[in-house]
Amino acid sequence: MDKTVISTTNAPGAIGPYSQGWVVGDMVFASGQIPVNPATGEIPEGIAAQTEQSCKNVAALMEAAGVTMDNVVKTTCFLADIADFTAFNEVYAKYFTSKPARSCVAVKDLPKGVLCEIEAIAAK
Repeated sequence: MDKTVISTTNAPGAIGPYSQGWVVGDMVFASGQIPVNPATGEIPEGIAAQTEQSCKNVAALMEAAGVTMDNVVKTTCFLADIADFTAFNEVYAKYFTSKPARSCVAVKDLPKGVLCEIEAIAAK
């Protein structure tokens, strides 16, 4: 089976012992993307801006893997506060227009104290 690591400077680099993602056969597995601007390292304020940056980071990984956001078939979304669910969805819907399957949960903490994280699986 063909396996290729995803690596791009257009999304934040891994901050631990993992890769940005993998292409395995016709499937793309993207590591969770937090809202770090890959060019500056900055994290925007507020759930809307953080969701926007996380989505842009996922899109950059999809592009590096040779697919688009329309190829995404499943996402897992993590929120630091479930009260942000509606605001998160408003931004998320602009990027994931094909409406992939999704899980969205609130968690105790996220890396770097961010408000959201999105991981994605796509099919070529």
